Amino acid sequence: MRRFNVTGRCVPQKHYMVDTSEKINEIIDLIDEEHYFTINRARQYGKTTTLYQLAKALSMDYTCINLSFEGVGDTMFESSASFCRNFLLNISKALENTDKELAAAWLDESVTNFVLLGFHLDKLCKDRKIVLLIDEVDRTSNNQVFLHFLGMLRSKYLSRGNGYSFTFHSVILAGVYDIKNIKQKMISDGTYALKSEETRIYNSPWNIAVDFDIDMSFSVLEISSMLSEYEADHNTGMDIEVISEEIFRFTSGYPYLVSRICQHIDKEPGKDWAPGGVLNAITIILEEKNTLFDDIFKNIENNKKLYDFLYDLLFIGAEKHFNIDNPIVNLGYMYGFFKNSNRKVKVSNKIFETRIYNYFISKSETNQDKQKITGVLQQDVVRNGKFDMELCMQKFATHYFETFSGCDPKFTEDNGRLIFLTYLKPLINGQGFYHIESQLLDLRRMDIVVDFGRDQFIIELKLWYGGSRHQQAYEQLLGYMDSKNAQAGYLLTFDFREEVNKERRSEWVEFDNGKRIFDVVL
Repeated sequence: MRRFNVTGRCVPQKHYMVDTSEKINEIIDLIDEEHYFTINRARQYGKTTTLYQLAKALSMDYTCINLSFEGVGDTMFESSASFCRNFLLNISKALENTDKELAAAWLDESVTNFVLLGFHLDKLCKDRKIVLLIDEVDRTSNNQVFLHFLGMLRSKYLSRGNGYSFTFHSVILAGVYDIKNIKQKMISDGTYALKSEETRIYNSPWNIAVDFDIDMSFSVLEISSMLSEYEADHNTGMDIEVISEEIFRFTSGYPYLVSRICQHIDKEPGKDWAPGGVLNAITIILEEKNTLFDDIFKNIENNKKLYDFLYDLLFIGAEKHFNIDNPIVNLGYMYGFFKNSNRKVKVSNKIFETRIYNYFISKSETNQDKQKITGVLQQDVVRNGKFDMELCMQKFATHYFETFSGCDPKFTEDNGRLIFLTYLKPLINGQGFYHIESQLLDLRRMDIVVDFGRDQFIIELKLWYGGSRHQQAYEQLLGYMDSKNAQAGYLLTFDFREEVNKERRSEWVEFDNGKRIFDVVL
């Protein structure tokens, strides 16, 4: 019986997989045109599986050599001779099961430098359409020996077609980092070369590569293709379109997250293939430790500018234009944190966004200078398994006045969202979770959707900009409530004016359509 897989390469006979044939065909078009390129995407984005599927699809028309630099060890890159020897040995091993004669031909102990390797390529690539695929290439891409290898490929690429120089038909490198920008990898990893070395590494010889702009995320239709295979085996009665859309809504098609949600649902005894089951799986994912999230927070911790950028984006509501030339935007995009949404920077999916919010909340909880114990426990706001959001908001207002009324106004303004989420998270933890519906047209507004049991609460956070703007906030929240079929909503407004001008209140506001909003102004 097949299963969902989130570790290593996916195999059709063993694992449920999305139908990515359209993406594979787009990549084959690049190969047919003899392009060299890099598939640089974030961790666990399906690169290894894509290379496997690509090699299989190419096998009728091309000789494919599928290599990986993962686990090859540092000795391969100690010298040109060591690289050439190991490179040829790995090619031979890759071909052994499909063409023993060609595999043996690649082995040549006399090839001890890149000039001789180039001559060897002339001999073996002549009259053959060979495609070279190398996975995990950025693990050693800041090594000078590897850059010499790329330089040799570049030279032969530029001279091909002259009648005496022959090389690979196409070369595809796969990794997180764009090989054309090695300097960025070195700086973001916290390692530094000498200035002269930085210059050589930054001027990567891989500038012959074409841009790879194929969308590697899974669409709703592609997610449906995987769930259809599962449903054919298990007959759960799920609404495939609804579940595919729900999974996409939280993951934006990030391959690991899509499969992880499905894996959790499949492992549960009840196999709840309904929106509630998706939410339960997400709740588990938001708490679990895995290498993907470890990488995210390692990269945030190691880069103060990225840390501050994310904080300003999420908690202060700063408008950040998506400019790929901005090193921090480029770094976040490369790591898979950011996406371009109407030319504005947005966190790439709701699970990442919530997990990063939780990260900042955790940091706040351990900062004794800026966070104090609320004294409120979950049992204070949960009655018979039902969450009392009205009481929660009232208690938060009391906590806020008692704890932060004497604080620097600049601190409370910059951290108002963090203060509320730090208060809310432990009260829903374990039985529910929240996610953010950020508003692109009003970045000073934040909609929080809390799912607790079978209940859903919509909370809007805003800053006070006057009475007329507050009426607009009612209209905005009512519109969002309509989209969620909610009868009640909650509006929390931070008023950072001088104390004498503040109008504090905590009350229900009724509307003609039968809806109501619990309005809290701090």
